[in-house]
Amino acid sequence: MSLAVIGMIAGMALGFAGYFGGFGAFLLVAALGAVGLVVGRVIEGDLEFGDFFRPRDDRRR
Repeated sequence: MSLAVIGMIAGMALGFAGYFGGFGAFLLVAALGAVGLVVGRVIEGDLEFGDFFRPRDDRRR
C-alpha cells in the first residue's frame, strides 16, 4: 500500500472521529495514531528507543 493511501485512510479516521466524537475523540485518535507510528517504526527497525533519550551531540556540559 502506498504512503498516500495510508495517509488518506488516517485522515479519514481522524475526520470521522472529529465529526462523530468531537474534538476529544479527534485528539485521542491522533495520539493513538502517533503511538502506533512509533511502535511500527521500532518493530521495523527504523527507529530505536535510545534515539529519544540520547543527546544530539556528544559534548558534555
